[in-house]
Amino acid sequence: MGPSIINRVVDMGALTRLLSGYETDGFSFGKAARKRRIQLFCDLITKTFQEKGFVRILDIGGTVQYWRIVDEAFLEANKVQITLLNLPGSQAFEAQGRFSFMTGDATKDIWSELNADDFDLIHSNSVIEHVGDWAQMKRYAANIKDFPGGYFVQTPNFWFPVEPHCMTPIFHWLPKATRVWLVRHFSLGHWPKASSTDEAVETVESARLLNHAMFVALFDDASIRKEKITFLTKSFMAIRG
Repeated sequence: MGPSIINRVVDMGALTRLLSGYETDGFSFGKAARKRRIQLFCDLITKTFQEKGFVRILDIGGTVQYWRIVDEAFLEANKVQITLLNLPGSQAFEAQGRFSFMTGDATKDIWSELNADDFDLIHSNSVIEHVGDWAQMKRYAANIKDFPGGYFVQTPNFWFPVEPHCMTPIFHWLPKATRVWLVRHFSLGHWPKASSTDEAVETVESARLLNHAMFVALFDDASIRKEKITFLTKSFMAIRG
């Protein structure tokens, strides 16, 4: 069955939006899950506001769009200011309202460039699986653990049967060569069909999912929570605060 036939049978774009879309004017399972998940971080916000009277968040790899899942009245009541830290070369934007934008690589020594005292909390949602190999993940986690305040880090579970980026069942359990072939020949979830084998390999290597033991090893100073769908663990959250 070729890509065109698949697309006629199933509107893959509509399916991806339903499963994981951020659209504010429509329902998606992913958006609903993120709203439930963010409540754990909102507890840290409330606690910090009660202690300080304001909350300054460093969101590593974050976007303004993501924060639309949080009630604006809650952010306003807790005097929340959010700094979005993304890689150099990322699309920047003018500071607006509670948001500001900075560039930096969180797998390097970010505290030589940023002042940790300028922030109260760190937030990181579905980022660590994209930073590179295990050595880069350890540096990323070490930077977060070196921060003196509270933090919230989330990542998808390797053993959940649907790969969260290409929205394809058991994709991430397949041999790498098979995954590269699929990405080279099909548009899958958030991943468009690759135009070359080189691009397909880069796409496949752009996400390295973690299991529970690996996540615990990275964030051994935090409480690890599991996000469940029925009896399956969809993602892990490391919370320190």
